[in-house]
Amino acid sequence: MTERISDPGEIAARFAAAAPPCDFWSVRAMRSRAEHLGVTRGVTEPISLSDDAGAMVTVHAGGGLGYAATSDVSPTGLKRAGRAALAWAKRSAGRMVSPLPLRSSSAVRHDHEDKPRVAWAAVSRAEKIARLKAQAEQLKRDARIVDWSTDISFTDEESVMATSAGGFIRQRRGIVVPGLSASASDGGETQTRTFGRGGVIRQGGLDVLDDVGFWTAAPRVAEEALELLAAPDCPTGVMDLLLAADQMYIQIHESIGHPLELDRILGDERNYAGTSFVTLDMFGTYQYGSKLLNVTFDPGVAGEAASYAFDDEGTEAQRQFLIQNGILQKPLGGAFSQARANTSGVANARACNWNRPAIDRMANLNVEPGASSFDDLVGEIENGITMETNVSWSIDDSRNKFQFGCERARLIKNGKLGAVVKNPNYRGISATFWRNLKGLGNAATVQVLGTPTCGKGEPNQAIRVGHASPPGLFADVQVFGGG
Repeated sequence: MTERISDPGEIAARFAAAAPPCDFWSVRAMRSRAEHLGVTRGVTEPISLSDDAGAMVTVHAGGGLGYAATSDVSPTGLKRAGRAALAWAKRSAGRMVSPLPLRSSSAVRHDHEDKPRVAWAAVSRAEKIARLKAQAEQLKRDARIVDWSTDISFTDEESVMATSAGGFIRQRRGIVVPGLSASASDGGETQTRTFGRGGVIRQGGLDVLDDVGFWTAAPRVAEEALELLAAPDCPTGVMDLLLAADQMYIQIHESIGHPLELDRILGDERNYAGTSFVTLDMFGTYQYGSKLLNVTFDPGVAGEAASYAFDDEGTEAQRQFLIQNGILQKPLGGAFSQARANTSGVANARACNWNRPAIDRMANLNVEPGASSFDDLVGEIENGITMETNVSWSIDDSRNKFQFGCERARLIKNGKLGAVVKNPNYRGISATFWRNLKGLGNAATVQVLGTPTCGKGEPNQAIRVGHASPPGLFADVQVFGGG
């Protein structure tokens, strides 16, 4: 890890000395240092380094809310941002769509820095690149491999939040995203196999790469790309579908996570990324899935991409069920959306950076495991297919009807895994699909995955989201092939 962003007390003191008269203020300072290393077709890519820092000031005054961001965290810069935030708060007073949520008068104090087993800086940049080159050589194991790459991204992120109530929250973490890709081509056919296609993301340091099996995955990725060249096309029909964990995560993300975002339910994303088929009267009664479906908001899972103790509004984060035994329980809504909708929610008001306000975002959204091994799930299937690793997705503006494509699939007949098939796809309707859930892998089958680039909001915010899930077995799914 690098040195701290600044002394947290100094940041708070700077703004406290310059804060405008108001009912409540907070300052959230962030610093993000990122490094990306990659090797494409055996050639080292230009090293990418970034260092970004700034602060977001939020002001409540007279029932109005205003905020302003600045990359100048000097007393002058923070004072200027405070004046701008106050001006917006005065403009919005009397025009808010709902009353502002009450702020706790207690002074929350939290100071935590995640300590990885192996720090990113423990190995030199030259050695990291050398290991990536060795990976690249293992990907290029056949003349038919025409495109191959391997890369690692690391981000050292620290956030500091101080409030007029005397609160102080500091959180710091490292985030690692590894990637492998091999494209094979022969006779006009091209197939690509990847290492999770961006879905492998963890908090930690270099230890993450060993934990996820990154350094040993290249031979398998290359062989499976070659295998797909000769595989027949995926058949078309209605059948049982067994989704691997690295496909379950994107299914959870698109057809559970986004529909349950409270601001989306209230219509805030209508002009950008659609609304939701979920309505406020569904909570507590609506059957979202079968009784096997238990979905938790859990920001406390060690190493998962969006683990944190407090969200970006300073609300303490706790594990809660969003769906329990198939019944919809809670939305993904932070304090402001909860006040607006007069309903309970969770601590998921999150911002992607210092120059964005916190909005309702997914965090760690997990499907709880069942009782079956992978072999048990396969054994239940008379006629079906298993699919892994997402390639493409499409979902309608209400997050209801969807279609997904995967990298690789295997047919299942009479409880036995059969031939590999290529270009597999499936489609469905969110509630119908989850109600047809008839099997879940046990705890030993769970994989911790996620995405580093979930987009939402205007201006856009790309944020990290975590999804831990076992494989899931679904009945009566429309499956089809095609490149």
